[in-house]
Amino acid sequence: MLFAPGLLFGRLFDKGYLRLPVFIASAAFVACVFLTAQCTQYWHFLLCQGFGMGLASGVFFNMGNMVMAHWFKRRLGLAIACSFGGAGAGGCIFPIIVRALLHRISFQWTMRILGFTTLGLLLVSNLTIARRLPGTQDLGPLINLAEFKKPAYSFYVASLVVNTLALFTVFTYLTVSAVGEGVDADMSFYLLAIANAVSTVGRVISGLLADRFGPLNVLIPATLLTAVVTFTWPFATNVASFVVIAIFLGISTGATLALLVQPFARMGPVPEVGLRIGMGLTVVAIGVITGAPMSGAILDGTGSFKDVGYAGGASI
Repeated sequence: MLFAPGLLFGRLFDKGYLRLPVFIASAAFVACVFLTAQCTQYWHFLLCQGFGMGLASGVFFNMGNMVMAHWFKRRLGLAIACSFGGAGAGGCIFPIIVRALLHRISFQWTMRILGFTTLGLLLVSNLTIARRLPGTQDLGPLINLAEFKKPAYSFYVASLVVNTLALFTVFTYLTVSAVGEGVDADMSFYLLAIANAVSTVGRVISGLLADRFGPLNVLIPATLLTAVVTFTWPFATNVASFVVIAIFLGISTGATLALLVQPFARMGPVPEVGLRIGMGLTVVAIGVITGAPMSGAILDGTGSFKDVGYAGGASI
């Protein structure tokens, strides 16, 4: 859901709409956090956290990237990397906060505290987010298939779809595989926090390098490193090896996520950057939403994380 609404909101962004969609998404996100406190069945969580928070996050994710393309050119890589670095920091801090609160108060009040926290953070976002260029109302249809007639654009979108089939595989199964190898459950929990913390560094450094050497010239080795990590992860057997995997996972996936939007910004005029990013990411959602179930099916069918690693590494 983070990628899926890109098509709609990309075109809205090009037409000049920004603050209203971000405000509506902010209200929906905060409401879903509070509603999660009342969830008692699986479909409740799926509706609130999967669809509600997912779609709202998709507005921030897509329009946030588009705003960066308005304000930055020479330092676009660093600008986007810093915003993604904030996401990595949040991915490290929020799980630790939740774990600490759950030891002291109920799940319901834990979610309410998170709701008030996100309310304050999103208030700042709503007050500060702004466009640089005016919108263009006569942009034509929601979808412009002419973009896909450009070989560079089509090939790049296709490569992202294949990449995202396995990009989040290790993130999904790292904790489970560590527990399966006898690693303490508390330590296993912190592996993802370590990966997210390190990813902040990977994202910022990759942005600096992208501004100097070009985004694709940095994205290619970052993707290769992600593939190597995916291949080697199932062979980790103790705390030390899992921590090493978490560190390299953070560096590689952090760099990949921070860079994957940038080539879209350089493939055409800035006033239509929303269209290019939005259409591309909506197609990429196919890979994101099918990747984890495919990995799960491989695990169920073979009973081995090694087979999941082989398939994921080969895909990346």
